[in-house]
Amino acid sequence: MAKTTNLSVRLEPGLKEQAELILGQLGIPVSNAVNIFLKQVVMQRGIPFEVKLPDIEPIVFSNLTETELNEELKKGYTDFTEGNTKSAKEVFSDIRRDYGI
Repeated sequence: MAKTTNLSVRLEPGLKEQAELILGQLGIPVSNAVNIFLKQVVMQRGIPFEVKLPDIEPIVFSNLTETELNEELKKGYTDFTEGNTKSAKEVFSDIRRDYGI
């Protein structure tokens, strides 16, 4: 067996739990996922995915005032009534394209 070394990482508790749930469903222990990530860093000679700021700052509805929330709802309603909509198939296709899924 190959020699191993330890790595200590500080994480947000919720993030660790969410990742463990997903990785568990995939049958991958967190330590293996970290190992896969680090091997990709070495192979790619950098982070193996694009790291950038989002084009648009996402709206956090819980941070909006009642007036701001009503304005966002009006925008959505206007888009709907003017036919500025996409099918779910189009939306998921765009997400897959934008995130390389």
